[in-house]
Amino acid sequence: MALNFHQQIISDLLEDSNGGLVIISSGLSLAKLIASLLILHSPSQGTLLLLLSPAAQSLKSRIIHYIFSLQSPVPAEITADLPANQRYSLYSSGSPFFITPRILIVDLLTQRIPVSSLAGIFILNAHSLTETSTEAFIVRIVKSLNSSAYVRAFSDRPQAMVSGFAKTERTMRALFLRRLHLWPRFQLDVSQELEREPPEVVDIRVSMSSYMVGIQKAIIEVMDACLKEMKKTNKVDVDDLTVESGLFKSFDEIVRRQLDPIWHTLGKRTKQLVSDLKTLRKLLDYLVRYDAVSFLKFLDTLRVSESYRSVWLFAESSYKIFDFAKKRVYRLLKASDVKSKEHGTKKSGKKRKSKGDNDAVEAVGGETATNVTTGVVIEEVLEEAPKWKVLREILEETQEERQKQAYSEEDNSDNNGIVLVACKDERSCMQLEDCVTNNPQKVMREEWEMYLLSKIELRSMQTPQKKKQKTPKGFGILDGVVPVTTIQNSEGSSVGRQEHEALMAAASSIRKASGNNNPEPHVDKASCTKGKAKKDSTSLRRSIRSCNKKTTNSKPEILKGPEDEEKATEASTSGPQEANVVQPSSAKKIPPVHFYALESDQPILDILKPSVIIVYHPDMAFVRELEVYKAENPLRKLKVYFLFYDESTEVQKFEASIRRENGAFESLIRQKSSMMIPVDQDGLCMGSNSSTEFPASITQNSLTRKAGGRKELEKETQVIVDMREFMSSLPNVLHQKGMKIIPVTLEVGDYILSPSICVERKSIQDLFQSFTSGRLFHQVEMMSRYYRIPVLLIEFSQDKSFSFQSASDISDDVAPYNIISKLSLLVLHFPRLRILWSRSLHATAEIFTTLKSNQDEPDETRAIRVGVPSEEGIIENDIRAENYNTSAVEFLRRLPGVTDANYRSIMEKCKSLAELASLPVETLAELMGGHKVAKSLREFFDAKYPTLL
Repeated sequence: MALNFHQQIISDLLEDSNGGLVIISSGLSLAKLIASLLILHSPSQGTLLLLLSPAAQSLKSRIIHYIFSLQSPVPAEITADLPANQRYSLYSSGSPFFITPRILIVDLLTQRIPVSSLAGIFILNAHSLTETSTEAFIVRIVKSLNSSAYVRAFSDRPQAMVSGFAKTERTMRALFLRRLHLWPRFQLDVSQELEREPPEVVDIRVSMSSYMVGIQKAIIEVMDACLKEMKKTNKVDVDDLTVESGLFKSFDEIVRRQLDPIWHTLGKRTKQLVSDLKTLRKLLDYLVRYDAVSFLKFLDTLRVSESYRSVWLFAESSYKIFDFAKKRVYRLLKASDVKSKEHGTKKSGKKRKSKGDNDAVEAVGGETATNVTTGVVIEEVLEEAPKWKVLREILEETQEERQKQAYSEEDNSDNNGIVLVACKDERSCMQLEDCVTNNPQKVMREEWEMYLLSKIELRSMQTPQKKKQKTPKGFGILDGVVPVTTIQNSEGSSVGRQEHEALMAAASSIRKASGNNNPEPHVDKASCTKGKAKKDSTSLRRSIRSCNKKTTNSKPEILKGPEDEEKATEASTSGPQEANVVQPSSAKKIPPVHFYALESDQPILDILKPSVIIVYHPDMAFVRELEVYKAENPLRKLKVYFLFYDESTEVQKFEASIRRENGAFESLIRQKSSMMIPVDQDGLCMGSNSSTEFPASITQNSLTRKAGGRKELEKETQVIVDMREFMSSLPNVLHQKGMKIIPVTLEVGDYILSPSICVERKSIQDLFQSFTSGRLFHQVEMMSRYYRIPVLLIEFSQDKSFSFQSASDISDDVAPYNIISKLSLLVLHFPRLRILWSRSLHATAEIFTTLKSNQDEPDETRAIRVGVPSEEGIIENDIRAENYNTSAVEFLRRLPGVTDANYRSIMEKCKSLAELASLPVETLAELMGGHKVAKSLREFFDAKYPTLL
């Protein structure tokens, strides 16, 4: 049964036959709303319904899941693999289909879709649309052919709908829509329904450790310093530069949107500040998300990758970040202090080691570390995440409450006893699973060992085959202790060098210890269940699973969901709704637990129907999903635990996300009250260009002297466009200019403007990639072979600078990595190549219009055949290949005396190189335009080959 406010939205949409734009709060089950609308569509009416597939496949999978759960026919998906006739038969069936915008626009232009029987179009990602997007192109063509077809657009990202100037109004103009439906969380109907039967909520604030507080404070100080430096540039709106806004990904978009038009004029320091703010936001996120060792590992990668150009690393408080991060993992001690401590309490030290207590201190290297007193050793700290202990306590408490309550059979049928733990990503889920099923200190120990082993592997990669050891084996690093360096060797950073060597010593001792138990420890580490420690030991995103778990028979089996099926290697045949759950064998029993990654965006609540949910990483959208789930199941008991780090950016970011969404809806409400959308007499909104209703523009002012004022019908201009180009917005803009678009599959070029003009279009990013891969050279070579005027179009974005780089960055000489140098060499190699520089899509359309003037229209049949070999291996319609041998032409142009000015006249008179070589000097002089160049060529032909005989 749909929610009441969902039913209200559906009734509002059904009232308007033209459709509408629906913007709801994130988490209010947009997929269920769309699924309900699809179920109302009846295929028996013979009308077609198309759903434009969004970029995020999770929304489509949720829609399919809800439709399937209601035992209704699931919409099929139309892909490019289906042949054209089969796609036409599917269109004629009248069923709803998922389809990508690129396939749909091509089928519309080629008239494969019966538009007259099209009921409507669903657009599932209205927040990502612009006036030049393919979706707007589709709607314009559909409206011109079938005015009764409706368009229903949806979005659950209100923040994106208020970015830029009048984003919502421009989107509605592009989609020919008049009605805007806003459904925020604070709307009266929504709030009353979700708050009627609220779940039991327990808000737990976990105190961060002192080192975590110090790191967070230092990061915020560094971020504030970077923001102050950014304000000094006077290039960015100061109101947007706050620490709170810097916690969100949209902050990068805001800053780049303001700086893109002047990006080429900015200094390196300003550009680096933009990158540093993104890095600092990641640090704040990773601090509360990952363990201490993983956080330190990420800092190590930043030190290596950004040390020479970063601004934030040289800030006043940055050293605290690295210092506190190290103190969460290890401390440096003198070997003499460790020896005296171990000598006094040798037996008690062994006990502490065997207990595995969190306060235990173990000197790496064991007794061998005390043999040398002139060195430093590593003392492990391995600080656990404070939430780990709280999570374990909540699970134990839940199990105790269930045992006390002693549920009846009816209660058990309504409550399956599953506890859902929601985390941000998959890596956090797997690590929490390890912590719940094993000792958390053991998990930290495994992370620590992998961290040390990665340092050895990195060192062996940096210094291959440089082993010059004069000391005997078993001394120094191999024994786990580093001798104190002399004064001569300790110049620079002696403390840092000793620390590095101490880490190497600890890693060597771990490798030696693991080698005694396992002859190939690295192979096992790399082939762990869910980890690739050897290949990706420095990545925070990798999956970590201990190798020891393979041989542990007492390991409990944690419930797996749909997002874990691809990564899990345990033998399990259970589907998303079935799983084998084994109680963990520990001192205190815990209930069956399922770990869910929020980034997977699966309908986990409807699949598992949990009774207890622990929100380990709070997320606003997931909180709304919990409210919707409880409103749909008012009789089901639900208890929700929220775990927050007290006085952390985690709390600040969660609260700020709610404020940002409410502010976005308030802005949309104000825009709706003053929105101006022109309407014609048919009730359809006019698009951005009135020429969209007519395929060809007609001259408005006709001169009377031209045939008595008779209007001459202009010939329809057409452009042949490659299928792959419909990923861009240029075909849409060309259609707005009144050109007929013919989509075909081209082997040579992207746009064919005339029988002699072929255009290869490159965006800035694609241009750099094409130069790097060498693809551009081949493309220009093919265009030069088949077309008389090959054109390379370099298209810039309208909102970015119309420049590759600043004038000061252009070198005087040719540089192998400079883009200007590469373009110069390309033009030198292909003299007939023409380069067009376009500021925007609309400028490109104007350039195409100019180029097509006084030119014949392109031939579709010929354009398709160009560059496609026939069965005999001969390339059809290749004018240059039929008359000239391309390799021979290239050889001719490299002969002495042959230039760009005379090689064509030589080719006209001589049929082959053999005939050219037999001509006398007088004839060559006539062909080449001079006796001197002819003599040099003749001497080249007559020169004898030197031999050693």
